[in-house]
Amino acid sequence: MSQPASTGALRLSLLYAVVFVEIGIAMPFLPLWLGALGLDASVIGLLLALPIATRIVATAPLMSLIDRGVAARSLLIAGSLGVALTYGLMPAGAALGWPLLAALTVLNAVAAAPLVPSIDYLTLAAVRREPRLDYARIRLSGSVAFLAANILGGALLGALGEAVAVPLLLTGLALVASLVAVASRTVAAPPPPSDAPGPSPRLPACLWLAIAAAAAIQASHAAIYGFASLHWTAHGIATAWVGTLWAIGVGAEIVLFAGIGFLPPSWRTPFRLLAMGGVAALVRAVGMTFLGTELPAVVALQCLHGFTFGATQLGAMAAVSAFAPDGARGRAQGTLSAVNALASACATLLSGLAYRDGGALVFALMAPLALSGLGFAMVAARAARRAGRG
Repeated sequence: MSQPASTGALRLSLLYAVVFVEIGIAMPFLPLWLGALGLDASVIGLLLALPIATRIVATAPLMSLIDRGVAARSLLIAGSLGVALTYGLMPAGAALGWPLLAALTVLNAVAAAPLVPSIDYLTLAAVRREPRLDYARIRLSGSVAFLAANILGGALLGALGEAVAVPLLLTGLALVASLVAVASRTVAAPPPPSDAPGPSPRLPACLWLAIAAAAAIQASHAAIYGFASLHWTAHGIATAWVGTLWAIGVGAEIVLFAGIGFLPPSWRTPFRLLAMGGVAALVRAVGMTFLGTELPAVVALQCLHGFTFGATQLGAMAAVSAFAPDGARGRAQGTLSAVNALASACATLLSGLAYRDGGALVFALMAPLALSGLGFAMVAARAARRAGRG
């Protein structure tokens, strides 16, 4: 007997929530823990860059295991346990020297690489099986959990001290994620076909172009993620406003995920969603270049995050769901994550050099990325129509 659609949605939402709570603690507070260890800034930079490089290399091969019969839920369980183990060992590794800590960081990133793509894979499979489910509404729980972790995590770590609380909290959250994955047997996707002769099917050109579009648009966030806070405070925007501005961005993302289902279906196609993200990213890049020091303008520009991130994410997921062939859906999901990571890493390195030498011009450099993403989306739509998939 199949589970009710509402039950499947709830369990998938819970998986997103527990994983994104962990990410919401790690992203802002793990650097603080590294700083509390007294490590040199160059070592901290290396330790923060290692997970990005690891995801680029590890995500696609790990997700391809799904196409060979490994259950996505098994990847979730193994990955969460690996994340818990490595976080738990990090304090001891740090005490023995940063090279050991670096090795644990790489292992941690390998374990974490398939977590979000695996939940995406399970959710898209559930939506294909049960059209009443809505990917955006399910994914919404991850954004809400991330925002809550940012806010409540700061208060908790302030009370306990990051030197103790960060690794302890991350270990506990990863264990909770593994328990939720173990308990979520009913959200398992059907196994991929195992009797197809020959090599695994190739990803179609329209999907590759959609992946390129999503990666370029998401990479256009690099300057904002890396240097917007510095830029704002350097030009007189109060530090107290910085957290609020970031919360506005995540709030806009949540609103989009909650409300996208009310748009006509013709506006929720993969390429139209990607195009919305590309246009918004272009406006945001230009706006940050010329108005990024004016608080009212910055508030409005942060609201565009709902489109620059949210619409782009939804468009990419819709493209994977619509165009990835059976027997290659895991590889498609992993390829999307790996290409996103590679593009964002390159854009972040470029942003660092540009901000050092050009200040606000770093935001202007994100405009060509947004424009190229928009172009890829348009070409992808034409390729899909030519292939009879549009």
